[in-house]
Amino acid sequence: MPTPPLARTPGSHPDAPRARAPGPDITRWRLWQLADSAFPAGGFLHSNGLESARQHGVIRQRDDLPRFMATSLRQAARASLPFVATAHRDPTSLPHCDAVCDAWTSNHVAHRASRLQGKAFARAVSHAFDLPHLASPDPGHFAPVFGAALAHLDIPRPDALQLFLYQHLRSVVSAAIRLNLVGPLEAQRIQQHLTAEADQLATQAIAYTLDDLAQTAPMIDLWQGTHDRLDARLFHT
Repeated sequence: MPTPPLARTPGSHPDAPRARAPGPDITRWRLWQLADSAFPAGGFLHSNGLESARQHGVIRQRDDLPRFMATSLRQAARASLPFVATAHRDPTSLPHCDAVCDAWTSNHVAHRASRLQGKAFARAVSHAFDLPHLASPDPGHFAPVFGAALAHLDIPRPDALQLFLYQHLRSVVSAAIRLNLVGPLEAQRIQQHLTAEADQLATQAIAYTLDDLAQTAPMIDLWQGTHDRLDARLFHT
């Protein structure tokens, strides 16, 4: 029996590409686009507390930087991934997750960074992937917006969690290079050494709910909170 022709939009050229529902290949391309440093999500404006920690003398020797990055990664896993996982599981819960994140993020510097990055990410995703309902979240914190957006893009939750941690780690690595704490080659070596732990943290977070929120690195939170009082600053936060 011959296969019926695929439907075409009225008025379209017979040889024009036909639209199709997203499949695994399309979502993989979307994932790569989101992971690309060229995607304008605003993450490179923030050091996640590294700049303040450096000026407070916390990063003094070679081994201090990998320890800081590992601690920051674990903090992101427990303080952010519950929002990503919950909003991804049910994108309609975004307003509630956003409100909880607004209350949870008591550090004014981290709070500002989360809202700035969340709005930048929502704006970029809305424009790039035609999701107008994500254009203006309020307050628009990064983690819940990220989870809901990737759910709308049909990207599986494990991939979404891995991408969030990857981008967090990449932003700290980039900040370390720009602060002249480490060279590009050594930075990539440190990042590679942390990928196994990052993957484990992302896997553990698949079933996270908002009840799993935790503060695991209070000193990083305190250092980040002093960012506005630094004499000279390269990063917004």
